[in-house]
Amino acid sequence: MTAEIERKYLVVNDSWRDHASKGAAFCQGYLLARKNRFVRVRIIDKAHAVLTVKLRTGRLRREEFEYEIPYADALEMIAFATSVVDKTRYEVNHRGCLWEVDVYSGVHDGLVVAEIELADESDQPPCPPWLGPEVTGNAAFSNRTLAMLVQRNDYRSRNVSRLQPDGQPSQRREQ
Repeated sequence: MTAEIERKYLVVNDSWRDHASKGAAFCQGYLLARKNRFVRVRIIDKAHAVLTVKLRTGRLRREEFEYEIPYADALEMIAFATSVVDKTRYEVNHRGCLWEVDVYSGVHDGLVVAEIELADESDQPPCPPWLGPEVTGNAAFSNRTLAMLVQRNDYRSRNVSRLQPDGQPSQRREQ
């Protein structure tokens, strides 16, 4: 178990891109989502996957359990997700602090959010000039809420096949 303490902000311009890492494509499917807990499968760059359980224990704090899982299992699981969100994540170092910048696609095209993980809830990291208003704790900007705006059946029928590694046939795990 790892404690996750983070703050989240809207991003107001693209100047962060000058210092960003190469982006990683994320497809996140929520298998179970409640107000203070969720189970999510995340597919990263059509190459690997993780299963995550998060339990909120405070405004900024969640207990997090994360496990690498076989890619084929993730493909099966995401087909059963109740909601899904797609985004590209970049890392940006600003004055010794690592920010994760998420650029959303699909129905959320144009939304850009930055997060920073903290060692303590009282930490005050230096804020880059491209940060806008803080949205920490604002449910409208949680990945879980954003995912719920995607029509599950539309996603399932049109997009699961695109998660296959390029040129690879669909693989189902042997029982």
